[in-house]
Amino acid sequence: MLFNSSEFLLFFPIVTLLYFILPHKLRWLHLLVSSCVFYCAFIPVYISILFLTIVIDYLAGIYIDKNQGRTRKVFLIVSLITNIGILCVFKYNNFFIDNVTAILQALSINRTPISHWNILLPLGLSFHTFQAMSYTIEVYKGKQKPQRHFGIYALYVMFYPQLVAGPIERPQNVMHQYLERHRFNPEMFLDGLRLMLWGFFKKLVIADRISVYVNVIYDNPSQYHSLNVAIAMVFFAIQIYCDFSGYTDIARGAARTMGFNLMQNFNRPYQSVSVTEFWSRWHISLSTWFRDYLYIPLGGNRGSRFRNYINLAIVFMVSGLWHGASWTFVVWGALHGLYVITERVGSKFFEKIPSLIRYVVTFILVCLAWVFFRAADFHQATAIFHSLITNFHNVPFAWFVGTHFGKHSMMLSVLFIGFMLMLEKFTKPELLEFNNKKFVDIIFCSLVLTLIICFGIFTNSSFIYFQF
Repeated sequence: MLFNSSEFLLFFPIVTLLYFILPHKLRWLHLLVSSCVFYCAFIPVYISILFLTIVIDYLAGIYIDKNQGRTRKVFLIVSLITNIGILCVFKYNNFFIDNVTAILQALSINRTPISHWNILLPLGLSFHTFQAMSYTIEVYKGKQKPQRHFGIYALYVMFYPQLVAGPIERPQNVMHQYLERHRFNPEMFLDGLRLMLWGFFKKLVIADRISVYVNVIYDNPSQYHSLNVAIAMVFFAIQIYCDFSGYTDIARGAARTMGFNLMQNFNRPYQSVSVTEFWSRWHISLSTWFRDYLYIPLGGNRGSRFRNYINLAIVFMVSGLWHGASWTFVVWGALHGLYVITERVGSKFFEKIPSLIRYVVTFILVCLAWVFFRAADFHQATAIFHSLITNFHNVPFAWFVGTHFGKHSMMLSVLFIGFMLMLEKFTKPELLEFNNKKFVDIIFCSLVLTLIICFGIFTNSSFIYFQF
């Protein structure tokens, strides 16, 4: 079920209302059933995959806690292999087949391509797989006691607001919240609605609008002026931020209306003055997951500088592969790894550069890397860069792209982006709070709701990160 669908407009108030009507002892069951309904709205049969991993990880957590020594490690490995194995089968199987086929053909061993598996990727598989893995790892480390209430553990994995695209929560942050008695809190309820409203604004009014421009340019970059290509690159940076952070705002807001606190996943990443800072502000739940469960186990900052750079490169390339089964994503991750390593090597030099210049350079570097993230393949990415460099005189420049994205769309897009940047600049980051709360809140929410109704793109377009 999409957040930006008519079904969700019915689903959300019913689920929230019933949550407060039902007695405390039945609320976990209500949320679990509601989460199953939410997920089954996509591809119902895939809920069986979720159920399988939930059962295995639930039992693994209990047996890790019961045993000592190598036996504990065996149960952890079983849990990790199950989760990673399912992820590989559904997400990376065809990627593996393509690369093996290419190698065999290059060696003239087999010229017949190996057939693809025609299976659809379960929505949000990477997200709930990583969340499930964090549970067994934390139990193994002794930082989390195993959850013996099967329903509560299942809810930890399946809680509908964060099920498909995060945030990727740690068990110690949210597990206890499902056991707590939440009374209706008007302030938290209104905070949640305001956050949801802001998320819908970013998705419907900005991301879905400028996606039209981005799609037109990326589909045929050679037909457009270099400046049009540059605008498309900037627009995609804005689009993916508004699309993904918009989802997170809606998820956190929906949870907050019922009294649950999910972690902040974005903290104005495009205000960063370095790529290192960017990754402390962008998709925070994923970057901290890789830090704690891959970077530190690899050695982190320990050891020689060269070893540290190797660790960084591995983490960023794996992060790229996590996003998609394509070498373009690996290159995207590798570029960010190169950026961060370069910043560490030249840290003393970069500290002397004025903040404004560092801010602009960081944004440009991130936009350049986004090309590989957005492009369908290397051919399209190459075409984008070629047009960016060479199409200054070959084709005429226009701020708009014909009938697809006219003058009014461009003007509105720039206006709405400016409005978003201004609001996020001068409000508290976590919940978009205002100092003079009540009066300003009423004006803000009324204005945002009006803008959504008048200028929102209601096409039920999926969120970009659903594909991961």
